[in-house]
Amino acid sequence: MISFSIFNIPVRVQPWFWITMALIGGALGADTKQALFKILLFLVAGFISILVHELGHALTAKHFGKRVEIVLQAFGGYAAYSGGAPLSRKKTLLITAAGPAIQVLLGFVVLMFAGQFDGMSPQAMYFLRILYGISFFWAILNLIPVLPLDGGRIMESLLGPQRIRLTLKISMAVAVGIGLLGLTITKSYLLPIFMGMMAYESYKALQQVSYR
Repeated sequence: MISFSIFNIPVRVQPWFWITMALIGGALGADTKQALFKILLFLVAGFISILVHELGHALTAKHFGKRVEIVLQAFGGYAAYSGGAPLSRKKTLLITAAGPAIQVLLGFVVLMFAGQFDGMSPQAMYFLRILYGISFFWAILNLIPVLPLDGGRIMESLLGPQRIRLTLKISMAVAVGIGLLGLTITKSYLLPIFMGMMAYESYKALQQVSYR
């Protein structure tokens, strides 16, 4: 496990983060040095983009007086925060929205930067293309209304605690739909597995809420 701090925020990177990112980047089909180098560039780009995403959450929560830490794990990561005064729904919503917002901003900055250098090497262009691609894709994926993604958290904040059953039902339905759509379009099992895990977690949460 890798540990460091940025902006006085502890960051932990678990081994599964690198493994899943490598799989998403096509490691199973990499059989040349050039392909392996591209996987390495994909890992670096993914690390930067997802770390920036979690920093959006963490810095906003820190601004509201919370103790924060970032953990990068399989299929992404999370920014945990605790302590301080209880947060209003508005502040919680701002913390949640800050992650994808700053990640999209990163994507736009990289896109603008890449267009300034015509003589850039193919490797550098590939890295920038992957960096803004991951930034946009991950931000969009995180805005899907599925718990525990940011879109699910935003939906949870907007609907409020009194409608938690509705939130969980929507989360399950969307996760199943996106998983099936992803399997149909990409023929890959990664997204369906990812969405299936989230649908199951929402189902378990719904069962617990129903028995209260």
